[in-house]
Amino acid sequence: MTPVELSRTVQRAVRRAVDDGELSVAVPARVVVERPRPGGCGDYSTNVALQLAGPAGRPPRHVAELLSRRLADSPGIAGVEVTGPGFLNLTLADDDPGALAHEILARGGGYGCGDVLAGQRFELRVPYEVRAEVVADSLRRILATQGAEAHVVHGETPGPEEGETRVVNVRPVPAPSDPAVLGRDASRWALLLPAAHDRPRIGDEHLAQRESNPLFRVRYAHARTRALTRNAAALGFTAEPGDVRDKASAPATSGAPGEAVALHTALSAHPQILTLAATHHAPDRLARHLVVVADAFLGFQHTVLPQGEEKPSAAHRARLALAEAAGAVLVGGLSLLGIDAPEHL
Repeated sequence: MTPVELSRTVQRAVRRAVDDGELSVAVPARVVVERPRPGGCGDYSTNVALQLAGPAGRPPRHVAELLSRRLADSPGIAGVEVTGPGFLNLTLADDDPGALAHEILARGGGYGCGDVLAGQRFELRVPYEVRAEVVADSLRRILATQGAEAHVVHGETPGPEEGETRVVNVRPVPAPSDPAVLGRDASRWALLLPAAHDRPRIGDEHLAQRESNPLFRVRYAHARTRALTRNAAALGFTAEPGDVRDKASAPATSGAPGEAVALHTALSAHPQILTLAATHHAPDRLARHLVVVADAFLGFQHTVLPQGEEKPSAAHRARLALAEAAGAVLVGGLSLLGIDAPEHL
């Protein structure tokens, strides 16, 4: 179980407690889990009970014990212990090393989708300005990944909320010049990558076919994942999620490669990034995360195919699965931004 999955597991426990009337609080959009501090135990710890205690009108430890009973039987959790004033300490069950790649490959574009905003409706109001239009268009897609329904209307000044519809005024800093000269994909990237309060740069750097261009790295990384699949097929093997470590190697090299750990971490963070991009109305968070995934993959790619006289092993198949998972996240993320991901670049 990844930290993001664990966070959502705790969040679901809170939601069930609220639905069953055991707690009267607003379900947090995100639950922070971290490695235990001195005095803690288990694999991860969260202070969510302390955060909810005040609004719930309950002692923190009482809230923690209530949640611990709901978490104890959750899949992937081997044990729950309450420590201190109300910290929840969580011990994870033994993980399937290929679980993340398997989940991503099984869900494809649905990986990272959740129900944080389920049933909510948004009205995205935009001025007649190209950057606002592009940001709202991407935000509409991102909100949908979290269960929300959104539509775009024109009007710079938001009015009162109508019924259960939330009005969001989308007014990023305008583009300094017409981005159409960059073409559709590069212009959208130029407008979406900076935070809304930053002025976008409209220049040829977004068209450069080199590593200094983040859009090139993201699209090149996706193209490389497809090339690895083709090359592996030529060598007679396909992807199979599993342990990326080569257990036949010497002990000094038998641990999970640092490159694989970095890529695994970046991929496991994708659901949380989508949630934050939706709840903060910030497509730029997704754009920047895709750069992180691409850079992690580009550092990992050289480990995927056998070298020299080396024969394909279970580790190679597992690494290929992780590479293909990276490709799925990259193409899915670019699609949410309205940008194509070519298979050849």
